[in-house]
Amino acid sequence: MQKRFLAPLSATLMLLAWTSLAAARIPLPDITELVDKDGPAVVNISTTKTAKVQEGMRDMFEQFHNRRGGPMDDFFDQFEKFFGPQGKGGGKPHKQRSMGSGFVISADGYIVTNNHVIDNADEVKVQFKNNEKPLAAKIVGRDPETDLALLKIDGKSNLPFLEFGDSGKIKVGEWVLAIGNPFGLENTVTLGIVSAKGRIIGAGPFDNFIQTDASINPGNSGGPLIDLDGKVVGINTAIVASGQGIGFAIPSSMAKEVIAQLREGKTVKRGWIGVTIQDIDENTAKALGLDNTKGALVTSVLDGQPAAKAGIKTGDVITAVAGDKVENTNELLRRIAALRPGQSTEMTVVRKGSPVTVSVTLGERDPQKLAQQGGPGEEGGDATAPAEAQAKSVGLTLRAVTAKEAKALGMDKARGVLVTEVEDGSEAEQADVRPGDVVFEVNQRAVNSPEEFKKVVAEDGKDKGVVMLQIKRQRQTVFRTVPLGETK
Repeated sequence: MQKRFLAPLSATLMLLAWTSLAAARIPLPDITELVDKDGPAVVNISTTKTAKVQEGMRDMFEQFHNRRGGPMDDFFDQFEKFFGPQGKGGGKPHKQRSMGSGFVISADGYIVTNNHVIDNADEVKVQFKNNEKPLAAKIVGRDPETDLALLKIDGKSNLPFLEFGDSGKIKVGEWVLAIGNPFGLENTVTLGIVSAKGRIIGAGPFDNFIQTDASINPGNSGGPLIDLDGKVVGINTAIVASGQGIGFAIPSSMAKEVIAQLREGKTVKRGWIGVTIQDIDENTAKALGLDNTKGALVTSVLDGQPAAKAGIKTGDVITAVAGDKVENTNELLRRIAALRPGQSTEMTVVRKGSPVTVSVTLGERDPQKLAQQGGPGEEGGDATAPAEAQAKSVGLTLRAVTAKEAKALGMDKARGVLVTEVEDGSEAEQADVRPGDVVFEVNQRAVNSPEEFKKVVAEDGKDKGVVMLQIKRQRQTVFRTVPLGETK
């Protein structure tokens, strides 16, 4: 009897609890006043640029001209009717139009949008809500690395505008709304929450996106992400095409600095120290004697650059800039880039287990030079080496580097050991060690022969359970860490 009585009582209590929770639900925010206030400052941006028919298209039409009488004749005839002859000597330029969003940030007509919205545009026009005539806008400046651009409408002095908020204070779960022109639909509003912060999506070197489930669609790019105080906390930029409710916005804390420089008529200048870096995994942390995986591992230091002048060395782990901790390589890039060239800052590095403080006077980041650095090395080197010069360790077949190979790699003299073979299924293969790699150091100890390599593995590697290899790969330096559990 007692069990039969308790069962319906439990169900009743659960129902009462659910009813209480439902009655106490927090209502959705009323954003009608916010939309009325902020909506007029959001604009549609349309661009026109001149494009030429690509070579592949031209080749296709030339083949068509040589072989008339096929089933595609009607298609090609109609295409050339509208776009002109595309074969030999053909391919007249034609206009391409695109559309995006933006928002006014000052009463005198400065407008923020994405760089990709206006990139290569011959003509930019801005359409305000309830305004029949679009207005011509000029490009004041743009910054491809953060995908931001600043426009200006002349002759205006009393435009509605939005203010930047503090994206650093916004929390995951807070309500935000996006206003823009998705699919060319004027002033569309969507509501959602901040889904995550600090997202890295591979869009550029300074990824630090706010993720939101407020619907962002084609045409929303460049529009504002607004908090419930009516302040802009992000600039809507990207979506995951294969997913729903996954959009990304540039945080206002980053955008404000960039826009301020563009508004002054300047190109964006960023700090630079002259190193290449990589993230730290658990095995690498173990090899370096670190307690955690935080920081950025310096894989190379460029000669004559600020880091080299300050005494930073390959193998150092940068853990703080100006007293602020560095979590990973992406954060280090953002921290350095946020500083101005010529500015001095203190950096904390861990070198062979001990913290060292260095003072660095920053240079200027040059994206064009960065693109030219680190290209593939020359093909070359000796095809074979004496068998007795080879040895096996941790799943690798190794031999000393020859003078010819050193020259091909841009080295002033032969040093290190060359990986000639990687054992299938070995820990070294899984750690992405490749044939052709040249190993300079094992656990930060120089090795110039297979015997030296094996000695460090047997001594220091055995104690730590891992070996960290400093590798020269096609004129670039990388670190790869190999666990010693299953290796030979």
